[in-house]
This record gives sequence, C-alpha cells and structure tokens, in this order.
Amino acid sequence: MQLLIADLHLQPSQPDIAKGFIDYLRGPVRQASSLTILGDLFEAWIGDDYRGEFEQRIIAELKACAEAGTRLAFMHGNRDFLIGEAFAADSGCALLDDPTVMELGGQRVLLMHGDSLCTRDEAYMAFRRQARDPAWQAQILAMPVDERMALARKLREQSGEANTNKAEDIMDVTPEAVVETMQAHDVSVMIHGHTHRPAVHELNVGGEPAKRYVIGDWRPGKGWQLRVDDDGLTLASFPI
Repeated sequence: MQLLIADLHLQPSQPDIAKGFIDYLRGPVRQASSLTILGDLFEAWIGDDYRGEFEQRIIAELKACAEAGTRLAFMHGNRDFLIGEAFAADSGCALLDDPTVMELGGQRVLLMHGDSLCTRDEAYMAFRRQARDPAWQAQILAMPVDERMALARKLREQSGEANTNKAEDIMDVTPEAVVETMQAHDVSVMIHGHTHRPAVHELNVGGEPAKRYVIGDWRPGKGWQLRVDDDGLTLASFPI
C-alpha cells in the first residue's frame, strides 16, 4: 500500500490539523510502504535555518515514521517552496522534482503539486516564476529571520486578497495545460493537489482514456488521501 496526500497547510494556529497529521503518521502511514506529500505540507516555510517548536515537532514525527520503515517523499508546494536539503535530511523525506513520473499500481503516473497547471492565473504564474528562481530564493534566505517572517505574512495576506477577486475558474487548472502536460510525459494518469477541489476526472488524452486525481486539502476534522493498493487508486476523505 502506498499513500499520497497534499495541502495540509500545517501551522501553529491549527493544532487540530497538526494533531490529526501526527496521528496519521503514527497510525495508517506505518502500515504503508510509502507516503508522498505533494506540497503545502506547511502554510509557510521561511527557510531550513528557522525551526520553531512547532516545526521541530513535525520534523521529529516524520523522522520517526521514516525510521519505522515507511519511505517518505516531499514535493514543493506554493507555500513551502523554500524547504531544502536540511529539512529533507532531518525529516527523512526524499525531495521530488515537480513534476515527477513514478510507477504506482503498475502504471506510470505523473505527480505534481498542481499550481503550474493554473495558467489562466497570470499574476500567480508570474509570482511562481519568481519564487522558483534560485537567485530570488538565495536573496530571501539571506534576509534576517524576522524580515522573512514578515514577508511571509505579507505574501499570505496579498494572496488571500487577490483570490477573493478572482473568478473560480481562473484558480483551477487549465484543461488544455493538463492534456499538454500529460502528453509531454506520456502518461494516462495525473495526480496533484493545490486546488482544494478533490475529484477524479475522466479525460481523453491523445485519443486514449485518462484520469486526473485531485487530492483534497486537510481541514479541522477531515483529511484526504489517495491510496494505492491491489484495488487500484482510491481517493477518499477520513476523519482526523
């Protein structure tokens, strides 16, 4: 059994979600061969050099899970794109490129966070290009911690304000981008998060049937996962 999750947005102000994730790591994940996190594990990450008590606890729980035998992998999201090699080493998570092709359930599957598919949101795509630029990241990481924390708060506020004024379809994936990306990677199955719109979409890619799985975000009382086992791929929510 393999498990995939996304968009937990862990933060000290949401202790119920954090507890749910810790219980998940100590329970169901220990029965899985692997857990893949497709981005936005944290609501914000200002650099591996900052570890508050909250961040340290999550890292310790991930490490304990990895040491118990479950393979852990992490892909950057749009909130925690500054996670680096130090976090990976300390948590036991392998870092995945976005996108990554992986074999799941005996088939080639394309894994993504999903934000790069929202091509109609031109303002966000411009920010994404900047945020993923190594030179820009180095400049941010060179700032004092308090300045980075202030910048993270500012960016979250700006994002929230901008999203309230955007049409719903702009913040969802662009259908043409989905098909083009799947064709470019020669896959018939795509899995991503980001949009907070859990669903299984039936597609046609190059004249062949295909599927796009969207993993839901975690909220107080409810988590989402994609389970891969002998029965295939199953998207489901569960109580936390």
